[in-house]
Amino acid sequence: QSQLVESGGGLVQPGGSLRLSCAASGFTLDTYAVAWFRQAPGKEREGVSCISSSGISTNYADAVKGRFTISRNNANSTAYLQINTLKFEDTAVYYCATDRRRAACGSAWSETWNFGIWGRGTQVTVSS
Repeated sequence: QSQLVESGGGLVQPGGSLRLSCAASGFTLDTYAVAWFRQAPGKEREGVSCISSSGISTNYADAVKGRFTISRNNANSTAYLQINTLKFEDTAVYYCATDRRRAACGSAWSETWNFGIWGRGTQVTVSS
């Protein structure tokens, strides 16, 4: 069964950092783009970042540019999201997603319908 598993979330103070991981199980990630989304309570799921299958191309939402860094290690079928300078508004469940039809992120990378394989999410809570 193809699935993604996120890890690395937690409770952190404003200004802190976290590194989220997204591991593939049952398949290899190396030929597919990977995106990170987040969903805060009462809000829609939003695209945060996307990385192409090769890792050469990356995209970021304006709200996280300069603070978040997406990366991947195709040798172990894992993608990462480094989150720095955390803010209260970063509190959300973070999901990773991929799709077997997609090696590049494309212009609509932040739309949930672009991705057919999702993880269950990891909670990030920013609180003082």
